[in-house]
Amino acid sequence: MLQEESDLSLIIAQIVQKLKGSNLYSQLERQAWASLQRPEIKLESLKEDIKEFFKISGWEKKLQNAVYSELSVFPLPSHPAAPPEHLKEPLVYMRKAQGSWEKRILKSLNSMCTELSIPLARKRPVGEQKELLNKWNEMGTDEPDLSLFRPVYAPKDFLEVLINLRNPNYENSDSLSFRTHLGLIQVPLKVKDIPELKECFVELGLNIGQLGIDDSTQVPPELFENEHVRIGQKVLAEQDSAAAQQYIRQGSPTALRAELWALILNISSQPEDVLYYEQLKTNVIQHDLLVDSLIYKDVKLTASNDDYYFVFEDYLYQVLLCFSRDTSVLSHFAFNSASPPKSYIRGKLGLEEYAVFYPPNGVIPFHGFSMYVAPLCFLYHEPSKLYQIFREMYVRFFFRLHSISSHPSGIVSLCLLFETLLQTYLPQLFYHLREIGAQPLRISFKWMVRAFSGYLATDQLLLLWDRILGYNSLEILAVLAAAVFAFRAVNLMEVTSLAAAEAVLADLSTLKVMPLLQIFLFATVT
Repeated sequence: MLQEESDLSLIIAQIVQKLKGSNLYSQLERQAWASLQRPEIKLESLKEDIKEFFKISGWEKKLQNAVYSELSVFPLPSHPAAPPEHLKEPLVYMRKAQGSWEKRILKSLNSMCTELSIPLARKRPVGEQKELLNKWNEMGTDEPDLSLFRPVYAPKDFLEVLINLRNPNYENSDSLSFRTHLGLIQVPLKVKDIPELKECFVELGLNIGQLGIDDSTQVPPELFENEHVRIGQKVLAEQDSAAAQQYIRQGSPTALRAELWALILNISSQPEDVLYYEQLKTNVIQHDLLVDSLIYKDVKLTASNDDYYFVFEDYLYQVLLCFSRDTSVLSHFAFNSASPPKSYIRGKLGLEEYAVFYPPNGVIPFHGFSMYVAPLCFLYHEPSKLYQIFREMYVRFFFRLHSISSHPSGIVSLCLLFETLLQTYLPQLFYHLREIGAQPLRISFKWMVRAFSGYLATDQLLLLWDRILGYNSLEILAVLAAAVFAFRAVNLMEVTSLAAAEAVLADLSTLKVMPLLQIFLFATVT
């Protein structure tokens, strides 16, 4: 009990400390000073009167939303005496694996630098700055020669690293449950089974209304959708992040989604946010980074060739180029197993006082990275708002999909959850695919690492991301991946090679996400 209380005190102290450095804190301070002029504020009951003023004026709700937002990204509780690296990742072998992987990425980036004789960063000449500023809103029309550039890594390279991941303490173990896992991921992490997932995703139950099912043409809209929209409008009127997160578990009406997501992520476009975005834009205009070419190349290879997203090419460049310059992203490395790469001023290699993070946000883009942004372009058309939403989605969720950690929403746990679900509840299919050399994870990994972006139809993808935000968890990605295999099980039992299995699962654009999830979770015999 005492331990719980001290943990809670520590969390409160850290959140207070973080909020003290925020813009909201200075706004609250100004409002408190201004309220002293009001006649209803009495000196003898000053504290209660100011609290009442905050409540009536709506500032209390803004503070609650800010605290709730911090709690959503707060790392899992750890022992007070634990060193800082335990906040990043408690397991030593995971930290070592992540460190080795980062060295490989940096080696790839540095070798590209050397081969192409291109610096990591340079100041643009004035003429080039003017040219970029003039075409800022039509960068998609630019056709730079990117033939010599290659993505630093692709999801399949990352998968090979995860397959070779081992816990040295289990190397010679005879633990039966661990040894009977026949998937590619061979690390002993605790993942949920279907009864536990049912308990976690209880709002997806067959007897609870869902957008994505109960708003179909066969069901009269007044039975569910109209009422759900009415409640959604009430949630928005209340401006309550926690209520919005609970509400969105049943899906968001299309017309309310942008506002609901912004409320859950605690994003409100203030003038200073727009100014911050403009500063990032100025940094892009003034300096050219090697990662800019990687971003251009990725957008050209992925979103530009996608039937849904090619129209947003300019938005993608703007958001991703600004993202690479945003040093505020560095703060998420406190609870990310990864560490931001460092670069040194020429001739000063190894001297820490001459070290800078590169790129400035600490995130090196990989093949498919732009697909984290693309679906958001359907919801937000104002660049600074789009940028803020993406940045918050990244530091809450997406970073976990390309870093090695033991977190339940980390990509290692998602892979293990996917394989465990298939092996446990679809054993015949799992063993058949394994025997023909078509390990299911080799097919599903690319879906999960991109959160299904670019694979599902956009309306279905947004319904899926509703639930990611609603449950503050990425576990639903692994459940959906297993559900897709279950749905195509009959066809997959006929295939005799990996190529044939991939062909069966090549097109997911016709799938309806919510029926698949419901049937797999609540109609599977356990």
